[in-house]
Amino acid sequence: MFKNYYLLTKPGIIRGNAIPAIAGFCLASSKNFNALLLIETLVGISLVIACACVLNNIIDKDIDRKMKRTKERALVTGAITDKNALLFGIVLGASGLCVLEIFTNLLTVLIGVAGLIFYVVIYGWAKRRSIYGTHVGSISGAMPPVAGYVAVSNRVDTIAIILFLILVFWQMAHFFAIGIFRMGEYKKAEIPIWPIKKGLESTKNQILIYIVLFGIASLSLYFYSKVGVVYLISVIILLSIWLYVALGPKFKLSSDQWAKNMFGLSVLILSLLCIVIALSGLFA
Repeated sequence: MFKNYYLLTKPGIIRGNAIPAIAGFCLASSKNFNALLLIETLVGISLVIACACVLNNIIDKDIDRKMKRTKERALVTGAITDKNALLFGIVLGASGLCVLEIFTNLLTVLIGVAGLIFYVVIYGWAKRRSIYGTHVGSISGAMPPVAGYVAVSNRVDTIAIILFLILVFWQMAHFFAIGIFRMGEYKKAEIPIWPIKKGLESTKNQILIYIVLFGIASLSLYFYSKVGVVYLISVIILLSIWLYVALGPKFKLSSDQWAKNMFGLSVLILSLLCIVIALSGLFA
């Protein structure tokens, strides 16, 4: 039973969001790094994300029932009732916001609330009705690095906005790639994603556009912060690799294989970029 509740929080998403949050935190910390505050911030952010994932599971139960990779989730099979999941989610969310309020600042709490509302309510509504659901979802997904940054700085400035944009553009390329190789599942669930409504070539071109925008946003961090030349060189290398892999086999591989390559590489690119941001921030 514990495992079912644990999986309801989508731990993979929590881990994935922790990396950008750490990067934002370290960037704001510079030489005043506080390890205890980082742990407290991560606990608070993770609990809020877990809450959002649990509530999303409740809302998407009908969709999950139609998709192969989600039809065995605890809410679909009845292993956990909607009532218990709702209570679990509320406890997680309240606990996370309390942790952020006690150990960080009010602005970080507000960012957490905004991310929660966008993911559960606005994205939950939009993805069923509009091809722009992914765009809406990218807003909530871009909150963790901002929350990590604001937990230290207690302000939303140009650097926080750049971190936000980096994650927005990265997510668009990342999730459009997922949309391509899982298009059959989304069709079955009747979710109007971009690849279904606009076609594969349009989606591939969108991915390329967002990779370029991701690169521009990442490069701009060099001019507005103290990340240094090592960061600049790292971004240029990572962007060049992503564009090379995207453009090289674009017309040689099947759409599914190309999209899977883009998906896997996008995860690696973001992880490496976050490491470089964190280290550049701490040793600037």
